Amino acid sequence: MTQETKANQGKGAIFDLDGTLLDSMGVWDQVDVDFLAKRGIEVPDDYMQKVAAMQFRQIAEYTIARFGLSDTPEALMEEWDHMARVMYATVVEAKPYAREYLESLKASGAKLAVATSLPPMLREPAMRHVGIFDYFDEVVSVDDAGDIGKDRPDVYLLAASRLGIEPTDCTVFEDLLVGMRSAKSVGMHVWAMHDDSSDADWPEICDLADGVMFDFHDAPVIL
Repeated sequence: MTQETKANQGKGAIFDLDGTLLDSMGVWDQVDVDFLAKRGIEVPDDYMQKVAAMQFRQIAEYTIARFGLSDTPEALMEEWDHMARVMYATVVEAKPYAREYLESLKASGAKLAVATSLPPMLREPAMRHVGIFDYFDEVVSVDDAGDIGKDRPDVYLLAASRLGIEPTDCTVFEDLLVGMRSAKSVGMHVWAMHDDSSDADWPEICDLADGVMFDFHDAPVIL
């Protein structure tokens, strides 16, 4: 191995999926629109932002309470799962230069993990569909971290632990401000990916993050 390829030896790169590696937020927007339309409800302007950082069950419970639905959380999650599974396995695309960046990081000696809110039945088909599944050493979700959402750092710490890398030697790639705050709180570096879902928080994200990007062409070569 040459000196150049060892540049990120001992470093960890932890990636969010939705809105960071995957250009997928439109999928959820469409699921929300279609799901509520079936019940004669238009999606309120603030709904997407309210649920952005919640995990799946929380979103189901919030949706039932907000719209006075008679469904159980389980029924909602099953319906969303079915709608989303089809779209994640067939429609979702990777963010520009994502595959190339993962390949170069891997070659530079970094260990790679995914830390996502997506349940396993969605994350793996999507990662395989866009051709990034095999780059990762570990894949964890909030389900694996005791169902604790990204408003706390548990899922990032779990990813670092599974990689065998100290949190301070990890860089988190994330599009949500709440996740960035959590990662920073345990000493991790943060690179922010711009996504339409985080537009409202962008000024604050720029202040908090160690770097920002609009696609992976601008991602750091050295972690």
